[in-house]
Amino acid sequence: MTDRGISRGITWDAVALPTGSLAIRRRLGATAALAVLTTAVAASGVAVAVHRHLLPPMPVGVGANPWFADPASSPDGEPTLPDLASVEQVVDTPTAWAAGATGSGVDVAVLDSGVTPVPGLDGANKLVYGPDLSFDSQNDATRYLDGYGHGTAIASIIAGNDGTPGGFKGVAPDARVISVKVGASNGAVDVSQMIAGIDWVTQHAHDPGYNIRVLNISLGTDSTQSYLLDPLAHAAENAWRHGIVVVAAVGNDGSANRNVADPASDPYVIAVGSEDPMGTVATNDDVMSPFSSRGNSTRHADVVAPGSYVIGLRDPGSFLDTNFPGARIGDRFFRGSGTSQAAAVVSGAVADILSARPKLDPDRVKKALKKTATSVSGSSNYTGSGLVDVGAAMAAGVSQDFAQLFPTATGLGSLEGSRGSSHVSMLGTVLSGDQDIFGNPWLSSVIAPAEEANTAWNGGTFNSATWSGTTWSSATWSSATWSSATWSSATWSGAEWA
Repeated sequence: MTDRGISRGITWDAVALPTGSLAIRRRLGATAALAVLTTAVAASGVAVAVHRHLLPPMPVGVGANPWFADPASSPDGEPTLPDLASVEQVVDTPTAWAAGATGSGVDVAVLDSGVTPVPGLDGANKLVYGPDLSFDSQNDATRYLDGYGHGTAIASIIAGNDGTPGGFKGVAPDARVISVKVGASNGAVDVSQMIAGIDWVTQHAHDPGYNIRVLNISLGTDSTQSYLLDPLAHAAENAWRHGIVVVAAVGNDGSANRNVADPASDPYVIAVGSEDPMGTVATNDDVMSPFSSRGNSTRHADVVAPGSYVIGLRDPGSFLDTNFPGARIGDRFFRGSGTSQAAAVVSGAVADILSARPKLDPDRVKKALKKTATSVSGSSNYTGSGLVDVGAAMAAGVSQDFAQLFPTATGLGSLEGSRGSSHVSMLGTVLSGDQDIFGNPWLSSVIAPAEEANTAWNGGTFNSATWSGTTWSSATWSSATWSSATWSSATWSGAEWA
């Protein structure tokens, strides 16, 4: 599998790197990769369910900075926190846990590069696979699994749990992860895949056995249009209006363009920036991470959370693991920086709050987080309301009739505008214009009302194509035509993981 693109946009940290060839060397192997598609993986003991409304599954890149595993200091010599438990102290998670707010009963959808059931994410009823909408979905050995290494790290920060005293715990250790895979093993993803994934979450949030209250989006685009028109922003806002708290990373552009990524650009969702705890669990010495995107007076981060040198679970053999071996901490852990990690911390915090106060709607959850946030030094265009305090937010009083009153998104703009500079290409042909990954016309005037009516998906069909399935042989865009054997040549040359 070869990625010939150079990533530009949202990155894990401040500098985007060109990606090279990727050989997926999975410790699980092909046999286990197939086994996870079953309701229970008897051979490994991994309990992983596949959403029953799907046909056999169906159908973002990443520039990544060097990752560093030094437990004592960052590359610039500043001290770093030694483990995720320390990060959780920074945001006062122990207070919430002591009050019983551990995420129990709450499902968190993770729109990402998939999740591999490594130890800490392999417990009973911990991980459920929704659709695989990625370019990997056509390969039995890669479907659902995380060949990139991003989604596994994010899911672990949100809800990982060893289930043992003193073991690894995510911010919401008793929450359940619903993996909605959109990113391929080389990071490739189109905005139409992102929207399809968000719409799937919205439509299936409360299917029997499901309770999706939180959606984590640690990726985005540099859309060229207002959130009022933007189809990606509209999809995220529509999820919000259907009762799902959408947590979106602002991106890692620093002060480069003074805009936040789409869909964090939508003012209804929770836009998350990154701060640096500077190696202590005290908050009075915290500073903003230099890579965290600066917004503007109209739209910026709502809150921030630790995103510098955060430890999550390692995904052995993934792209990040293979290309940044220096970020490994022992055999299990992996350290990285980005607003992706900060968003994951906030998604976990929201799951904790909702497990204790399930009647809160998204607007009131956001209000509770903002009103209890701790001030962080810097412009509010970077910091928003400040550093989240999970314990204080869990107990905060918020008026029952509180509601955000921003103008609502229509979704009637251009899909190409949503992409901004973020395009996938295959065999030299770029996917552009108002068409999805199958080359089908994107009619915003038809899709936006369907989203609002919760009818965008019909079984495994979205935008008149069957995305659920193992054969995409009739798909075409421009002069490019492919069969299931050629999807691996899709490349990424624009928007990235946060």
